[in-house]
Amino acid sequence: MGPSPRLPDVTDTMSSVCDLQDRFRNAIWQFDKLLLTSQKVLRAAKIFQIPIVVTTQNKARLGGIVPELQELTAGAALNVDKTCFSMMVPEVSSHELLMSPEKRSVVIVGIESHICVTQTALDLVLRGHRVYVLADGVSSCNEQEIPVALARLRAEGVIVTTSESWMYETMGDAGVAEFKEVAKLVKESAGDTKTVLTGLLSSRI
Repeated sequence: MGPSPRLPDVTDTMSSVCDLQDRFRNAIWQFDKLLLTSQKVLRAAKIFQIPIVVTTQNKARLGGIVPELQELTAGAALNVDKTCFSMMVPEVSSHELLMSPEKRSVVIVGIESHICVTQTALDLVLRGHRVYVLADGVSSCNEQEIPVALARLRAEGVIVTTSESWMYETMGDAGVAEFKEVAKLVKESAGDTKTVLTGLLSSRI
């Protein structure tokens, strides 16, 4: 009998949370569902021990990250305020997380799909990174902007997928030690996942 499977190497993976601030709560389409996915992804990142990068957009005017995510992002590797739309500001792009010769896989949740998320994803692709944008983890003020942004990102080489698909791809094998925790997370968030897919993705299928 061979050795037990191991989690694929996630030392080259990073989770990015883009501008999920309380001031945007009433402006972003399906914001509450976006937060459900973000919470799930951050919990998965903790299980996989994936570093997290968080940005806020002009925090002095627009406030900090939403209360629902504060505890989950408390140990973030980077927490950066910016005025630039892309997350790839100097503090992020020059950090050791992104300076390694080994190009990272980066998963992105946040807002807005067609502005900050798109510009961040394209910047990362230009630097040679493998970029995942979660369709159930991004949104915009105007619903109609989202499918246009996702179609553009696919054409530019970004992987557009769902949070659950990304989690299982990251895990790779049901025999790994993390499977039990991930399966528990999936079970606990099953109702939320269905709510998100029914609401946030209903017009994109």
